[in-house]
Amino acid sequence: MNATTGTYAVVAGGGTAGHTVPGLAIGAELAQRDRGNDAILFVGSERGVEREMVPEAGFEVVLLPGRGIQRRLTVENIGSLLGIGRAIVTAFTLLRRRQPRVVVAMGGYASVPCAIAAFLLRIPIVVAEQNAVPGLANRITARFARASAVSFPATGLPREVVTGNPVRPTMLGVDRSTGRDSAHRDLGIDPDRQLLVVYGGSLGALKLNEAVLDAVATLADRGDLAIRHIVGSRDHPTLSQRIPDLAPEGLQYQMVEFERDMPTVLCGADLVISRAGATSVADFAALGVPSVLVPLPGAPGDHQTANARVMADVGAAVLVPNDEVSGDRIATLAQTVLFDRPRLDAMADAASGLGRRDAAALVADLVEGHARD
Repeated sequence: MNATTGTYAVVAGGGTAGHTVPGLAIGAELAQRDRGNDAILFVGSERGVEREMVPEAGFEVVLLPGRGIQRRLTVENIGSLLGIGRAIVTAFTLLRRRQPRVVVAMGGYASVPCAIAAFLLRIPIVVAEQNAVPGLANRITARFARASAVSFPATGLPREVVTGNPVRPTMLGVDRSTGRDSAHRDLGIDPDRQLLVVYGGSLGALKLNEAVLDAVATLADRGDLAIRHIVGSRDHPTLSQRIPDLAPEGLQYQMVEFERDMPTVLCGADLVISRAGATSVADFAALGVPSVLVPLPGAPGDHQTANARVMADVGAAVLVPNDEVSGDRIATLAQTVLFDRPRLDAMADAASGLGRRDAAALVADLVEGHARD
């Protein structure tokens, strides 16, 4: 650790929870190895979720100016290039002053200026890639990184080491084998009901959300079923006006805007329908949660389809393309897969087989191995 500043590692990147959550898991693992949170500095962007998530987790974060470049020719890209230049200067000044022993690049806009500055200052860089198809930022950074910690094999990044995708520490305390009924009660759901959780991301997924509401009409008389529908902030104002009136003896349906206790929800879920973002897939694998994965169309490099295919190929998930999502399809899945206990058990076992509960520790070992003296 630098004797003057006390900064051991800089964790750079973010923008979305998919980059920020594993970064926080790595930071927490490095901090608990007799260093403390003050030894870990996060660098993010002014527009990213890290501006709130990192301080809430007890770490310092420095926010870089600017925004990412759009992948098409636009006038806005001129301003973006100028912003990146300013971000590189800011990152260079920061790293020269703090003198960390290593930089961990998580992907996302802020990771590139920080990695360029680290390269110029000869500070070792370790890339952490969450998806089966690497993002542009990590493809750039990995060229001059000492190692690439990857969640899936054969990403194409140089010097890759398969570590798995770190999950938040609160997830690792979940024991689905003993906690399901208690989780149901905490959620206000009868443990005798099968619980289907639907989650389209923090903003929401309109087509998926509307399909769930269509499915509710078909499933209304199912007294053995509960649905917890996390609709997201964007869709909640509209969809909350369409909550159906259901008989108490029939389907139990809960609509929530944002889930604040995802560990409890995943502990109680018998099946989850979700997008196939890296954080969600890592959580399902670490906890052994059976899932139906609906990849986000148009995701960069179609990485969500690649993530989902890894799970589906071993029998841990059912992959449903976005254009095949409908109320009838969800109702059919709810009435077949959700009540097929041998299949659910097999899916859970397959998911657990892919899970790396020690991913944060493995990445931290890799980071320590490449940190300068």
